[in-house]
Formats: sequence, structure tokens, C-alpha cells
Amino acid sequence: MENELYAKRKEKILSFVKDKEYKPMRAKHIAEFMQVPAEDRDMFYYMIDELARDGDIVITQKGKITDPARDNLYKGIFKGNPRGFGFVAAEGFNEEIFIPASAVKDAIHRDKVLFRILNKDGKSYEGEIVKVLERGLKHIVGTYEQVKNYGFVVPDEKKIANDIYIPAGNGKGAVTGHKVLVKITRPAEGNSNPEGVVTEIIGHINDPGTDILSIIYQYDLPLDFSDEVYRETEKIPDTIENEDISDREDLRNTLMVTIDGEDAKDLDDAVSVERLENGNYRLGVYIADVSHYVREGSALDREAYRRGTSVYLTDRVIPMLPHRLSNGICSLNEGVDRLSLCCIMEIDNKGEVISHDIKKAVINVNRRMSYNVVYDILTNKDSVYIKEYRELVPMFREMKELRDILRAKRDKRGAIEFNSQEAEIILDEDGKPLDIVKRERNTATSIIEEFMLAANETVAEHFYWLDIPFVYRIHEEPDEEKFEKLQQFIAAFGYVIKGNSKHPKSYQQLLEKAENTAEEMLINKMTLRSMKQAKYTDKNDKHFGLAAQYYCHFTSPIRRYPDLQIHRIISEYLDGRLTEKRISHYNKMLAEVSRLCSENERRAEEAERAADKYKIAEYMQSRVGQEFEGIISGVTSWGIYVELPNTVEGMVSVKDIADDYYEFDEERMRYIGINSHKTYTIGDKVKVLLTRVSLEAVTIDFKFVE
Repeated sequence: MENELYAKRKEKILSFVKDKEYKPMRAKHIAEFMQVPAEDRDMFYYMIDELARDGDIVITQKGKITDPARDNLYKGIFKGNPRGFGFVAAEGFNEEIFIPASAVKDAIHRDKVLFRILNKDGKSYEGEIVKVLERGLKHIVGTYEQVKNYGFVVPDEKKIANDIYIPAGNGKGAVTGHKVLVKITRPAEGNSNPEGVVTEIIGHINDPGTDILSIIYQYDLPLDFSDEVYRETEKIPDTIENEDISDREDLRNTLMVTIDGEDAKDLDDAVSVERLENGNYRLGVYIADVSHYVREGSALDREAYRRGTSVYLTDRVIPMLPHRLSNGICSLNEGVDRLSLCCIMEIDNKGEVISHDIKKAVINVNRRMSYNVVYDILTNKDSVYIKEYRELVPMFREMKELRDILRAKRDKRGAIEFNSQEAEIILDEDGKPLDIVKRERNTATSIIEEFMLAANETVAEHFYWLDIPFVYRIHEEPDEEKFEKLQQFIAAFGYVIKGNSKHPKSYQQLLEKAENTAEEMLINKMTLRSMKQAKYTDKNDKHFGLAAQYYCHFTSPIRRYPDLQIHRIISEYLDGRLTEKRISHYNKMLAEVSRLCSENERRAEEAERAADKYKIAEYMQSRVGQEFEGIISGVTSWGIYVELPNTVEGMVSVKDIADDYYEFDEERMRYIGINSHKTYTIGDKVKVLLTRVSLEAVTIDFKFVE
């Protein structure tokens, strides 16, 4: 209650300053005008300072309070570049604002900054950093290099332009090759490097596990749970209590299975399919009822909210919830009673959900299946698994039928399917990469994808029309400017997007035309880049990529906080506990929950990519000197990227193409030899020699082999 009152008072001050009639004045005059009691003045001045620190107001040199927007000032997140310049991403701007190196001041990658717009060149903005509001990185991870009695730390984050100078006595005993954490003590000034102190030694770069541990620190991922969280977890029973199931429908006799990867341990969804007498299908999607155990405001809940998501690094999982929950009482393990929130749908032969029921239940999963086994049953009439799972085989075949119907429905409405390849990195017991292969997607994985999509859409639509607070998953339509740029780009290859940027079917048709062509990879990549990122929000909007009017994340509450959050709302609604007071509570908090969950999702994705990229570089390091066949996957002004069949990507520097002088044709994304007229274009098959791998820079360098 006190927090809400404090926030209301701050908002009142902010509204006063942003009022059109407001004239800049000192804090004490604002206090007098707003009739702040004498006993509340200290708190009032603290709020003013807090608003200034957050960049919501500006205190001038004369001590007057102003609205930043009046002085052309805005808040944003700075994104650095190794060459010194950067960009700021800010709300209200479709494009990121370019910040030249001379205007970066002491901002570092990920800092929250106050910036000023200097000019606008067409549709592009240029600005300058006025003030760093908050450091985005609590510490910087890097490799220590000893120089006489002082040292330097080379940041792992390549978007930090400068090495960090470590004065004598501030290295904490680090030696060359140590991975360390650094705290900045003096920001960069002019041409000088920032200065810092080593706060922790992670380990030597050659020690097993140091690589991934460095990435964990770099992205500030939480490792262990607190003692308070563990104490709470210990109080949760390992089995279902009788009082837990008194108000739930008993579905323990319903035939259902989980279908996951062989190594999965946190099983949060089970499925069932039954063909009805009227020819329709009854699809049951049963999700672990995590909200029954993780209560709002508990230590478990606060920690899950802080993490936002489980993070799947190459050699480990950093879970959102302790394993005792995620692999135990919340996991839908075979043959044990579990609590569930389920969505049971009747679906016709056109894929339309003609009726549905969302309810709380107690379930008991019949079999724990893997994608590979189900795929073998569905595609191999001589499968050895058909006899073992004979009682389930008819259901698996009905699942395949329903999956085809749901997929056809999505295709018809224009859902976009990107043809992207993911790497699966196979490690030994010490975390060393043994092999890299393409991650296989098959009919069984597609069955689960389609069933989860159907449940997510059904739940989102149901609660949208109830007009109660909710968390939605939206994907906004592309900006008109990016749509035009994509049109210009694909025109060079003879393509055109029919229709407009407002309809996903236009993009779907483009990708279908490019399928199985030399430029397919490029068209996929550039189309994906033209789109916005999906995000969480408390306001419903369509999901452009899925061509869905209603969408949410309902199906993974063990590993995603938004799912857990809406499970809590759904349970309260089903139990009749969603009072006006609770509705008001959710209305106030869900915008911030959505924002933070979106941020944590981005952080997890970046960390996962960084871990995979490092392990791929480590795998290739022992293969320097070998030749490979690949396909040109990207063309830039500084080099040509080549992707190998196992998804490994490296670069051929323009400087290393010695048989001719090559000019870069930016419009058609290709290089042309001045004398030979030889071209290098995306999609070309090439042979390359692996010349160098840098684990420090995490780069792979190739040369063309004639």
C-alpha cells in the first residue's frame, strides 16, 4: 500500500511538470504550488532527485525543473560499436538514433542514457549522449593482460569500444589469460581508456567451464537460488495432497502422453487426441499447474519474476525454478498424479475450434514419449516401437491428421514459416565440443508445436473477451520504411511483395517463391530482419508472424514467467477469486511484468547465442588448415560469410581475395571482379580453407580455395 502511495505521488509530480501550462521553477516552488505539507518536504525532494536520476525530469544549472522533451531530450538504451560510435533505442522512435563517436561521452554498451536529437537526415536521426542515467552492466567480463606492473582487460562484449586500464594493485592477483570481472572506477575521457578494478577472477581461459561461466557473468544470469527460496521449496510436498484435488476435474483416466526431447526433464505439457462420432477431433492440452505451488509474492515467485525465463546454454540449463519443482512435483512425469490447467478443444476438419473448455484438473500421464520415437512410429511401418506402444499408435495417427489440418489452416490465413537451421552442439563430459549437426525438426515436433499454438490462441481469445487483465504475446507488423527497403532489396533478384506490409500473407508468398532457389537463404534472412521482435504486453494486438488475432504464452509455466503469471489469473477466475481488488492489482502491475519479461527473454537469447558461438569456434579451432565446402550466406562491405553444411559460419575478408580486385555491389549484395567479372553472391557454392580461429574474439576466418 505504501509503495502504491509513493508511486502515485511521484506520478503526480511528473504530471505537474509535463503539463502544457507548466513553466520551469525550482523544487521548493513546486512544493509550495502543490501544497506539500512541511513534514513531507524531505520525501518530496527525494522524489524530485529520483525522477531526475531516472531521466524523467531535468534539473537545470539554475536549479529549475523542466520536462526533458521540451529541451529535445529523451531516454533510451545505448548500443555500442567496436569502432566507437553507437545507437540509441528509444520508445517513440521507429529507427535507432545514430550517435557519432565524438558524442558518445562516457556511455558504454547497454547503458540507460539521456540523449538529445541533433538533426534528422531524411528518416534517420543523429544525436548526442547528454548523461548516463544508469549503467547497464553491473560489471564487465574480460580477459586480463599483464603489462609491467599494471594491466588491461579486453572486454568479452565486443560492443565496448575500449580496453579497461587496471592500475597497479587493482588486479587482485590476475595474470595474463585470466577471465575476470571488472568494475569501472573512472569512465573514459577524451582519448584515455576507462579505468577499473578487478573484483573477481572467474578462472583461466584454458580451464574447463570458464568459457560458459564467463558468458553467465557477462549477461548477469543468476546462478544459485537463495537460501530463502530453497527453504520454501523444501516445504512443498513431493506428491499430490487430497485437499489439492477437491475442486478439480478428475482426468486421470484420460489417455494422454508427453512428447519431448530425449533429455528433457521439465515436462510441462501433455496432450491427448480423440476422434469424435461427428468426425471432429477433441484435442486436450494439459499444462503443469505451477501457480498452485508458486504463490504470488513468495520468495519463489520473486526469484522466478527476476529470472523471467529458463536459459538453455550449450552445456547447462539455468532454470527459472529450482529442480525440485521443475523436475519434480511440477513436471508431468509418467504414471504419477499431477495438478494441471488444461484447455480441451473440439476442432472440426477445417481446423476451427468450435468449442473449448479451460479448467483445473488432476491428471496422470500414461507414457513419456520422445519426438524421435513418435516420428519413427508415424513414418516407418516396420518400426520396432509400434508393438511396444500399440495402444497409443491410433492416437498418434490421429494427432498427425489433426496436425495437418491445423497447419493447413495457418498456411491459409498467411502464417509465416521461416526456413532456418539451428545447430546442435554435442559435448563430451568436460564440455568440449565433439560434433556440430543440424538440429532436426520432424513431424512429431510439429505436432506439439501446432497443438501448443492452438491452445495459446484459444486461451488468449477466451480471456480477451472476458475483458480481464492478461499478458499477451504480440508481434507488431513491420514498419512501412523497412517494408519499402525489403521491396527494393528483393527487386534486384526479380521478386516483388504483392499486397502491403499489413498482411503476413504477402511475406508468406514471397518465401514460398524463393523456396529451393539459390537466394532462398538471403530472402529468408532479409525478410526476418525487416520484422519487429515479438514481445509481451498487457494489451492485446495481433501476432503478425502467426497471422493470429489473439495469442499468449500459456503452455510453459515451468520455464517462462508470463505463462506462470496468466496461470495465476486463470486460476483466480476459475475459482471465483478474481475480485475487483485483484483486477485493479493486475491492471497496475501487468505492463511492468510484460516489459521485464520481454527484456529477460532478449537477455537469455543473447546469452544462448553467445554460448553456442563460442563452442562452435572451439570446435573449429582444431580444424585450422582443413578445407570445407559451403554456401555464401552473407555479403558485407568488409567480407563474405560462408556457412558450412553443419551451420558453422565464418568470414572471408575482402583483403584475402587475391585473384582480382573486387567491388562491392550493395544493391545486389555481391562482389564483382574488376578484370575477371567473377562474382561472389549469396547462395553460391564455394570451397574454403579454414585459416584462423580466435577464441578471444570468437571469430572464424576462411579463405577461398580455387
